[in-house]
Amino acid sequence: MTQLNKQRASEILQAIRKRRVVVVGDVMLDEFVWGEVHAHLSEAPVPVVDIRRESVHLGGAANVLANLVALGRKRQ
Repeated sequence: MTQLNKQRASEILQAIRKRRVVVVGDVMLDEFVWGEVHAHLSEAPVPVVDIRRESVHLGGAANVLANLVALGRKRQ
């Protein structure tokens, strides 16, 4: 197997631009909660979190499609 180095990555990206790509799958939203754990409940092993921020990002096949667009693929 060829090692992935800068030159090989560039070759792969150039090859992707010349091919048609079909993405099939589910569109999902991944939700992330960012915060700081203060304590654990004594009744259950559940952390108590002070929420600082939340974010939502594309998941599943939608994430794959977003990554292809970020790599330079255009919709046809």
